[in-house]
Amino acid sequence: MASEGPEDLVVSQATLADWPVIRGWAADEGWNPGLSDGPAFFAQDPEGFFLGRIDGDPVSAISVVNHGPDFAFLGCYLVRPDLRGHGHGLATWKTALAHAGNRTIGLDGVVAQQGNYRQSGFRPAHRTVRYTGPAPAAQAPTGIRPCGPEDLPAVTAYDTVCHPAERPRFLAHWLTAPGHRAVVRHCGERVTGYGVLRPGHDCLRIGPLFADTAEDAHALFAALTAKAEGREIAIDVPDTNAAGIAIAREAGLTPSFETARMYTGPVRPYAHDRVFGVTTLELG
Repeated sequence: MASEGPEDLVVSQATLADWPVIRGWAADEGWNPGLSDGPAFFAQDPEGFFLGRIDGDPVSAISVVNHGPDFAFLGCYLVRPDLRGHGHGLATWKTALAHAGNRTIGLDGVVAQQGNYRQSGFRPAHRTVRYTGPAPAAQAPTGIRPCGPEDLPAVTAYDTVCHPAERPRFLAHWLTAPGHRAVVRHCGERVTGYGVLRPGHDCLRIGPLFADTAEDAHALFAALTAKAEGREIAIDVPDTNAAGIAIAREAGLTPSFETARMYTGPVRPYAHDRVFGVTTLELG
C-alpha cells in the first residue's frame, strides 16, 4: 500500500462508527481527544467528517463541520504516519473543503502546518496555548451549580455570544455526554458564564470556559477542578485573553502545545474577551 498514490485513494463521508479510528490517530499525535467527543461532533453536522481509504483501509481523515449558513470549522486533519508524503492528505483536504461551500472556514492549526494553511487562504487571528498540569486544591465556590436541562436555553444563548456561530445541537450533547461535567454561574436570572470538564485520552480537559469577567472565570475554573485535585488537566487559552492566561498560571499550569486560530474570511463579531478557554480545537 505504501507505494500507492492519491489516485488510489477513495474519500467518502465518515460515520460515527468510524470515529474511534479518527480519535485513535488524534491520540497518537498527542492531541488528547475527549473520550466522548464523537456524538457531540456528529450531532452538529453528521455529513462533515471524511475518511480516505485505499482498498477499504482508512489512511486519512478530516472534518469540515458546518455551524450555520456562514461558518464552518476544519479539524481532525490526519494521515496515517506510514503513508505520509504520498499526497493522501491533500486529496482528502480538497474533497472535504467542498462541503463548506461559500462559508468562511476556521481552524486551529498546529505550528508545523500553518505555512501550508496560509497557502490555502487561511489567515491567523490569534494564538491558542494549551496549559497543562496537576489540578490544584480548590474549594467549590458558591453561586455555581451543575448545568441541568432547564439551563440549556440560557446556556445556548450565552454560548452564541461567545462563538462565531450558533451550535445548539452540539451543545445539547456536549453538556450531557458521559463523563462531562458542566457548570453554570448566575447573577440573579442572568448567566454570567459556564464551563465543561471532560475526560480526555491523556488527561482531563476544560472547554469551554466562557465568562463575563475574570472573577466569574476563576470561580468556574475552581468549580470544575474542585473534585480533580492532583489529576492532570489541560485548558486551551487564546493568547488574547490575559486574564485567562493568568488563571492558568496561578493554577500552576504550564504551556505544553500551541496552535493558531485561522480563518479564510470574516466571521461575525463575538465576545472574544469572554473566551477564557476554547471549547475544542477540533470544532472551535
